Amino acid sequence: MSRIGKKPVELPGGVSASVSGQTIEVKGPKGTRSFRATDDVTITVEDNVVSIKPRGSSKRARQQWGMSRTQVANLVQGVTEGFKKELEIRGVGYRATLQGKVLKLALGYSHDVNFDIPEGITITCPKPTQIIVEGFDQQTVGQVAANIREWRKPEPYKGKGIRYVGEYVFQKAGKKK
Repeated sequence: MSRIGKKPVELPGGVSASVSGQTIEVKGPKGTRSFRATDDVTITVEDNVVSIKPRGSSKRARQQWGMSRTQVANLVQGVTEGFKKELEIRGVGYRATLQGKVLKLALGYSHDVNFDIPEGITITCPKPTQIIVEGFDQQTVGQVAANIREWRKPEPYKGKGIRYVGEYVFQKAGKKK
């Protein structure tokens, strides 16, 4: 029995969901998102509550049951609150600035790194050493944050680089004489 799948997903005020076949479409204040479930589960919407049930007792049906419920919950959260990842930049001279739809990163290279911001994502830089990535699609927000971090991952000796806020980077000892 899936503990996650058993919980129904409640739709807050201002959010509506419609099911057609195996596709559920959720509309909210931040936009519209949809998810296509596999044939192993059944999705129903009743009284502002979305419930997912498995169609059989096979292992795959039970796996898809919990995963589909989580995907629907993420759709609801995305169209109401949205998702957010915070990055911090550490290092002398390392900084980030926004110029229109381009994020300019000075990361110790001989040139600035220009990162084009994709559709549906908003990036803000409250401080030159802080980047906030926001959007209504959890996968896209995480991927954009990972792509930005990829330019200069935190290194273990001085801790310089781009890291997630609250991320722990193990510090190694340097050379000893």
